[in-house]
Amino acid sequence: MKFGVVTFPGSNCDEDLFYSLSHNLGQPVVKLWHKERDLQGCDFIFLPGGFSYGDYLRCGAIARFSPIMECILDHSKQGGYIMGICNGFQILCEAGLLPGALLRNASMNFVCKNVFLTPGTHNSLLTHNLVKAVYKVPVAHAEGNFVCSHELLKELQENDQVLFRYCDSSGSLTSVSNPNGSLDNIAGICNRQRNVFGMMPHPERATDELLHNTDGKLIFESILESI
Repeated sequence: MKFGVVTFPGSNCDEDLFYSLSHNLGQPVVKLWHKERDLQGCDFIFLPGGFSYGDYLRCGAIARFSPIMECILDHSKQGGYIMGICNGFQILCEAGLLPGALLRNASMNFVCKNVFLTPGTHNSLLTHNLVKAVYKVPVAHAEGNFVCSHELLKELQENDQVLFRYCDSSGSLTSVSNPNGSLDNIAGICNRQRNVFGMMPHPERATDELLHNTDGKLIFESILESI
């Protein structure tokens, strides 16, 4: 399994992802510049967090037109794996690779803190081998409020496409534990084909023992063990 991490102008979590995958997980990983049209033989592509193109339009709306996104669209059609984290999730929604949209946080404030997540399904690479009920992972975003139509929400639920939901430390879904007002406490989803994934929390920021939190590493290990 070869991983690729895309860098857009304004990405700031690409190095975090590269370090987590290469150092903490010991995986082969390369950096991909947004103007490239070659995925360098990567099997799994990551779109990192940050502020692609400064978020001057909508978050991810400009990055969606970067040259490398043409390759990523083809990669998804061929069943290749793609994961967007935070701004990367926003880009995937803008590109139509994931349904729904991400709006301004309900509080209208930037939120940066540890939150708790509970798996919404175990039928995905990210969650297949997760055995704990609750995971602590940091968030850092101003526009992570996931919204969609009631019809689409029902579809996501029925098709087991909700990867994670925000919860409290005991696993209960509450409005207080929802950092951005996301519909149904949704923190991450996948597409119907289960090869494209998006989540607002940052698992790459919870993979190192020095940070006293490795819950994010368990999510990456689930990917490795499931493939």
